[in-house]
Amino acid sequence: MSTLRNNDVLVARTGTILRVAFNRPRSLNALTTPMLNTAARAIENSGTDAGVRAIVLTGTGRAFSSGADLAANGEVGEEGTPDPVIIDAANRLTMAVCRVPKPVITAVNGPAVGVGCSFAIAADFTVAKESAYFLLAFANAGLMPDGGATALIPAAVGRARANRMAMLAERIPASLAVEWGLIAATFPDDAFETEVDQLATRLAEGPTVAYAETKRAFNATVLAQLPQALEAEREGQSALFRTADFAEGVAAFRQKRAPRFSGT
Repeated sequence: MSTLRNNDVLVARTGTILRVAFNRPRSLNALTTPMLNTAARAIENSGTDAGVRAIVLTGTGRAFSSGADLAANGEVGEEGTPDPVIIDAANRLTMAVCRVPKPVITAVNGPAVGVGCSFAIAADFTVAKESAYFLLAFANAGLMPDGGATALIPAAVGRARANRMAMLAERIPASLAVEWGLIAATFPDDAFETEVDQLATRLAEGPTVAYAETKRAFNATVLAQLPQALEAEREGQSALFRTADFAEGVAAFRQKRAPRFSGT
């Protein structure tokens, strides 16, 4: 096994399987721009590496990801609002997962929140621990879903359920996520890593050229509007970063109270 550690992302190759793991367990894998670009670059590079036949994206510790870390150094622009560069990095990772001509598994080892939920759903196979859950928490901070969620979630569960997730910020347990068709499968927590390894090995030993064409065809139909959704999310989120509701959402989170939104 060859292993590369780059800041807060672990990239490891075991045989023909590439594993990419968010690695800030103390923050529940809150994501920074460098982390997103590192993960995206690893997946992009694997697309032309004949030695990689399957990819696993996961997190270390108790969570898959708690979402974007908007308070991290370098993530705030001159006006004191989050820099849209983090949206660009998130979009890059989503497109890398969707476009790489290799099967991608997201192994959701715990909560997948905010843009972490977007990445989890972008994969070809999303599998989760029974204790995991999915949460589009954006509305709680006066924001909209990003990372491609406005295309990925409705494509998986339909518009009505997507609105429940996005506007009400409902926590979706892994068992319900399977029932809805949001993810492919759940596994018992104590057997999760073994089950993920078996799935990754099965895919790596399969007809990967056929998988690539299948993936391309599915995404060309089901996710044909993903690039447009990413651009619309970038535009909308950048505007929302400057609203009073976003400022209130952040203040409420820090003060551990319910937000009082004004609609401005």
